[in-house]
Amino acid sequence: MAANGDILDCLIVGGGPAGLTTALYLARFKRRFAVVDSGSPRASWIPTSHNIPVFAEGISGKDILARARTNLDQYGDCILPGMVTGLRKQPDRFIALLEDNSSSTRQIAARRVVLATGAVDVEPDLPNVPNAVQRGLVRYCPICDGYESRDRKIAVIGYGAHGIGEAVFIARTYSRDVTLLTLGQHLELNPEQQGRLDEHGIKVVEAPVESLAMENDRISAVNLAGKEYRFDVLYSALGLKYRSDLAIALGAEHDPSGSLIVDSHCQTTVKGLYAAGDIVRGLDQIVVGMGHAAVAATHIHNHCELPTEDEPGGA
Repeated sequence: MAANGDILDCLIVGGGPAGLTTALYLARFKRRFAVVDSGSPRASWIPTSHNIPVFAEGISGKDILARARTNLDQYGDCILPGMVTGLRKQPDRFIALLEDNSSSTRQIAARRVVLATGAVDVEPDLPNVPNAVQRGLVRYCPICDGYESRDRKIAVIGYGAHGIGEAVFIARTYSRDVTLLTLGQHLELNPEQQGRLDEHGIKVVEAPVESLAMENDRISAVNLAGKEYRFDVLYSALGLKYRSDLAIALGAEHDPSGSLIVDSHCQTTVKGLYAAGDIVRGLDQIVVGMGHAAVAATHIHNHCELPTEDEPGGA
C-alpha cells in the first residue's frame, strides 16, 4: 500500500471473494494497492458451497472470506474498512472519496480501480420473516446447492421470465416437484412459457403468502389463500440489485439491470476502471468472480505504467 498522499497503482472497492482475489494477485505482483471493504459481502450469506473445486466437503461463505483474508494478511495490511461514496476520473488517475466507519472522509488517488462491489438479492416480502435470504431461510443459488436439494419438494419465489426460468432450471436439473410462488402477482404467460411449465410439471400458485410455519430454524410450510403448502426448500428468484452506481456515474456501459459490461480483460468502457464478481454481467459464481479478478489484476499489472487512451500518448 502506498504512503498517504501517494498515488496507488490500484484501488479495489469491495472485500468479497473477487476483491480479495484481486488483492492477492496485486500483492504478489508487488503493486501498491488498497482494498476498501464495507463489511457486507454477499458471499457471507452462503451456508455451504460445494462449487469451490478444492473443498469436497463444502465450505461456508464466511470461511471463504476468512481464509482469503488470512492469505492476504501475509503480504501486509491493505484493507481499509469503510465505503467509497464517490469516484471521479482525472486524466491520469481516479479520485475516490472514502468514508470510514467513524464517518470521517478522505480522498484516495489511484491509477486504476477495480470495482468488486457485487450485488444484493431482492428479498421476498414474507410475513414476519424479514431478510429471509440473508438469514439462510430462503436460498438464492440453485447452481451452488441445488444438488443437495435434489428430488425434494422445492418452491421458487418469483414471477415474470426470471421466475419461470429459475423454476424450469430447477425442475429440469434437480427435482420433478417444483412450485412457483408469485406472492400475489398475476403471471402473464405466453404459449411458449406455459408449455415449458407444463413440460416440467411446474405448479403455479399466485395467491399472496398469509403466514409461515417455522420448524428447526427453517420455513416448513407456507399458507396461501387458506391452504397450507409444505416444502423442503425455498429459493428466491426475485433478481438482484447491482452495486454499480459508482461505475454508472462515470458513464460505464451496463445492461438494463445495472450489471456492468466488460471486455476480455474485465475492463469497463471507462478506461482504467475494471470490474470483477457479481457486478459483471454474466454468471454469478464465486469461481467466476475469482477468474475475473485474476484477469483484471494481471492486465493492470502489465499496463500500470502505461497511459490510458484518456491520457497524452495513450491508446
